Amino acid sequence: MKSIKIKKSSRKIEIGKIVCVGRNYAEHAKELGNEVPEKPVIFLKPASSVIFSGDKIIYPSFSNEMHHETELVLLIGKRIKNGNEKESEEAIEGYGVGLDMTLRDIQGELKKKGYPWTIAKCFDTSAVLSDFILKKDYYLRLDEEISLTINGEIRQKEKLNLMLFPPVKIVQYISSLMTLEEGDLIFTGTPKGVSKVEKGDKLHAEISGLTDLICSVK
Repeated sequence: MKSIKIKKSSRKIEIGKIVCVGRNYAEHAKELGNEVPEKPVIFLKPASSVIFSGDKIIYPSFSNEMHHETELVLLIGKRIKNGNEKESEEAIEGYGVGLDMTLRDIQGELKKKGYPWTIAKCFDTSAVLSDFILKKDYYLRLDEEISLTINGEIRQKEKLNLMLFPPVKIVQYISSLMTLEEGDLIFTGTPKGVSKVEKGDKLHAEISGLTDLICSVK
């Protein structure tokens, strides 16, 4: 099992399931020609897709259009099912930044056929993670800026408060659909500015004041 690292601690937490939220920023939904959703759009990634800051993203041979999606990632610290707002807040134990790498050409083909997005989202190295900061060590205000640069050029830069569904509401909603457990991760969606990456690109994702990650495409 893969484990995340906690800043200011020797503790490691095994990763459970990875739940992702799509279209959680209105401008991102619009840039891909999608409707702005009334409820969070939910999909999953396997823990086997995870790599960490400093690792390399491997470009799958079956795609010609891999995109970056930079996201705030929530660490779940306790079991929760059908949680209310208070319980959902208490279930969040920490925060990180992640990259949800997406095969946009494959995703487009699957959507046209009405098929699930699995192949476009679950390939090896498609989930890149930073170290995490525990909530007790950092108060998330949601005025932090999330950003991504590729080879030093800014591609994404937005405030977290533009999320359609904030972290507590996301946890509350997901827990109404499935049980969340300690070690589960939630990718909370990406802002506008997603674009294609190329082999050799160097990526730097950051949430200001919180944490960051670096990786490259192989």
